[in-house]
Amino acid sequence: MAEPAPQHDSSVDRLLKEYSRTFQALDDLTLARWCAQTLGQIGGGVWRSSHPLVGAYKLAAQVAHDRRIWSQKLVNIPHGYHAAPCCRAPFLPLLTRDVADHGLVCQHCHETLVPLDEIPEDVRGDLQKWAAAYQPVHEVAHWDEERQAAKDYDAKFEAAAQEVEDLLVEAATQLAPRLLDHYPAIIWEDQDECLEVRPEDIEY
Repeated sequence: MAEPAPQHDSSVDRLLKEYSRTFQALDDLTLARWCAQTLGQIGGGVWRSSHPLVGAYKLAAQVAHDRRIWSQKLVNIPHGYHAAPCCRAPFLPLLTRDVADHGLVCQHCHETLVPLDEIPEDVRGDLQKWAAAYQPVHEVAHWDEERQAAKDYDAKFEAAAQEVEDLLVEAATQLAPRLLDHYPAIIWEDQDECLEVRPEDIEY
């Protein structure tokens, strides 16, 4: 089972629904062409999940997934991509902190796209180490009240947030580019909402 889609408060949900109307208004063929053209632009790159182009593609991809656009074969899958086994959309993996549990996630259907044991060996071990380092740092955000009271929690929280920023930079600069040797494009999660790490905090 893949990582669930991130939860948003109702105001953000409403805003995303408003944005998605642009793509809902498109007919199937136009939507398919827009997605294919955008994938062509994304291809060959390592992308932040918060990048505006990726954000627009996510909204379009959700509408396309709901309509089963790629199953209709209205357009050819862009050069360099192939059909994902989970949903038949173009193969577009997302690297998250849960890679050790869920592998690489499909950007279209949010299911596991590449299980951990199918990630190429030359990068799999380093991804496992990275995820193992990330997990206890992220857990600081989820300490119970008793554990928070027994520690200088504010300082621990701030230190964890800083460490997560460093780990996300490592993902962007050392791990995701190596995945690009095997996949047509890579999107990496550039925030940690639980630790209040935002995309603008990640500088590299």
